[in-house]
Amino acid sequence: MTSMISKPLRLAALLAAGFVAMSAQAAAPMAKFQAPGFYRMSLGDFEVTVLNDGTVDLPVDKLLKQPAEKTDKALAKSFLKSPLETSVNGFLINTGSKLVLVDTGAAGLFGPTLGRLAANLKAAGYQPEQVDEIYITHMHPDHVGGLMAGDQRAFPNATVHAGKADEDYWLNQANADKAPAEGKGMFQGAMASVGPYVKAGKFQPITASGELMPGIKGYVTAGHTPGHVVYSIESKGQKLVLLGDLMHVAAVQFDDPSVTIAFDTDNKTAMAERKEAFADAVKGGYLIGAAHLQFPAIGHLRANGKAYQYVPVNYSQPR
Repeated sequence: MTSMISKPLRLAALLAAGFVAMSAQAAAPMAKFQAPGFYRMSLGDFEVTVLNDGTVDLPVDKLLKQPAEKTDKALAKSFLKSPLETSVNGFLINTGSKLVLVDTGAAGLFGPTLGRLAANLKAAGYQPEQVDEIYITHMHPDHVGGLMAGDQRAFPNATVHAGKADEDYWLNQANADKAPAEGKGMFQGAMASVGPYVKAGKFQPITASGELMPGIKGYVTAGHTPGHVVYSIESKGQKLVLLGDLMHVAAVQFDDPSVTIAFDTDNKTAMAERKEAFADAVKGGYLIGAAHLQFPAIGHLRANGKAYQYVPVNYSQPR
């Protein structure tokens, strides 16, 4: 009888000790870090890797060109609020013969919560020296800052391409001198980031819409900036269009594409380009990606009356 009782008691003691150990482990400090920010998918014969540069809190209730109350209401429908934690993304395309990067993140130009694209590029299995071509959607600091690593070109073997009108505007010292004090940093960031590539003969302006290399086309979509460019990636009938900053706040601008933002150089033209891009994405049924969609920032659009519904891609393994 004693042995029959002692075994359950011993088992209970062991279980109790295990629970104590588990409780001690649960009291460990919070990790406070995320997994590496890259997401990889196949696109025909190409491979696309989304690289997250981090997130930044934006006071979108003040930045969007509509009453703050309306923005707050739209955000609440998606269980969000302002300031809105906003992703900054770049897109790496491996065509099989070329490694192409669309936008480079902010590096140190936009605060301490960004600047992670280079580390995520390496975590994804690549080195900056392997990048052949860099396509910039526009020369705002959160898109060009990552071109530099300190005072060195971060991508020493890459040629940078960007809209000619952006080159003429952002790399012009006379324009920088005329800019208001709060806007001078935009010019300084562009000059410091793109300038070294120009000096090294590693910059080629995009003067018109058209093919840049097999499978990749650029479309000049002025409005957000004078030389904003959208990039189309296509292989074996599969298509992804990278919208750059044609949109910023999914919870607001998919429901109402007419809402513009303070960052736009020309609000009216930016709105028209956004509406055209959204309608074309629905008509063509292709994927879209954008720098400020929530990471991993790729999905489809579906028409919903005059509004649009964004449908993120299903998580998948590259094949």
